[in-house]
Amino acid sequence: MNLQLCRCLCLALLACGLAALPLAAQEGPLQNTPPEGTTPEEIIKRFAAKETDFAKAREQYTYRQDVKVQTVDGDTVDGEYHEVFDVIFNDRGKRMENVVFAPSSSLTKIYMSQEDMEDIRHKLPFVLTTEDLPEYNILYVGQQQEDELHCYVFDVAPKEIVGKKRYFQGRVWVDSHDFQIVKTYGKTVPDIRKKHGDEENLFPKFTTWRQQIDGAYWFPVYTKADDELHFKMGDVRIREIVKYEDYKRFGTNVKILYEGKEIPKGAKPPDATKPPEQNPPQK
Repeated sequence: MNLQLCRCLCLALLACGLAALPLAAQEGPLQNTPPEGTTPEEIIKRFAAKETDFAKAREQYTYRQDVKVQTVDGDTVDGEYHEVFDVIFNDRGKRMENVVFAPSSSLTKIYMSQEDMEDIRHKLPFVLTTEDLPEYNILYVGQQQEDELHCYVFDVAPKEIVGKKRYFQGRVWVDSHDFQIVKTYGKTVPDIRKKHGDEENLFPKFTTWRQQIDGAYWFPVYTKADDELHFKMGDVRIREIVKYEDYKRFGTNVKILYEGKEIPKGAKPPDATKPPEQNPPQK
């Protein structure tokens, strides 16, 4: 988030991981125990491969994304940015965005920067593919129950910041059955400080929940942030809600694979027999 007035950055980047992880109502205690019958390295390899397949599969779905960013003073919302857009395909099969609702922003303390827009589209629904692994330090921290899901938990941080590229830093929960990320908590990095001048661009911590779609991959469905950004000239409290709704597989000739096997449109993968879900907050 960019402050409307020029400021100096006062929030340092965390070196590895984030403190004070929020505890969800249906979240069990973190157990610092090694995985049974496998290794953290093997788990990372398996879930990154699944994330790679998921990233390709998600490119073949249409959905609606509802983005709301608010500044809050006490219990009063004093500014809001709201946009709703559909991710669809045109007649030529090219993926595109169609904005369906975008009233004028009433934000006055901050404004939405290019980095905010990029993060909303690409980093809040964080995906960690095999190709991404060399860019991150990934530390196994234990096992934890998320609703009815048993998860392996990893802390993730970029090894280095390269140019203007955006990264995720925080924690991911990997379902021990499907070996897919089902929840993320953290923030996008780096916070930005201009070398000349006082302009700064800070980013809130957020949580993203996923749910299983079409019995195969776990898709992001809900992101929530409620954080205080510490600008030099004053703190600004940010609330952010992003909903990802109405996923529908697009009718193209592109094959969607699950564990190396094609999934016919409307069908579920052979092993999709597990009913447990995790429940995002009420919308």
